[in-house]
Amino acid sequence: MSTNKLSRRLRIKKGIRNKISGTAERPRLSVFRSNKAIYVQLIDDSTGVTLAAASSVKLDDAKANTETAGRVGKVIAGLALEKGISQVVFDRNGYLYHGKVKSLAEGAREAGLKF
Repeated sequence: MSTNKLSRRLRIKKGIRNKISGTAERPRLSVFRSNKAIYVQLIDDSTGVTLAAASSVKLDDAKANTETAGRVGKVIAGLALEKGISQVVFDRNGYLYHGKVKSLAEGAREAGLKF
């Protein structure tokens, strides 16, 4: 049994990462959430390269709320579509699919990414 929230998230993250992996054609969309911002990357795990990245820090209002997370999802989808990537594997990184993570995923789907 986990002792705190962080160790629980890391245990879940390890289970998720054992099951999913990104390729050049279908990279991994990895989400990191902090108290002040939300970050997202497109990662090709076969070569270990970050293809694109976006965060709420780069937006004009850097609040960490669900509305901003949705905008970050749209930004990363736009960057992916510019690079010719239309399908990704979603890596929620041990976080619950709720709130900011869900809003980011829905924003990316609205902008044209498929996962």
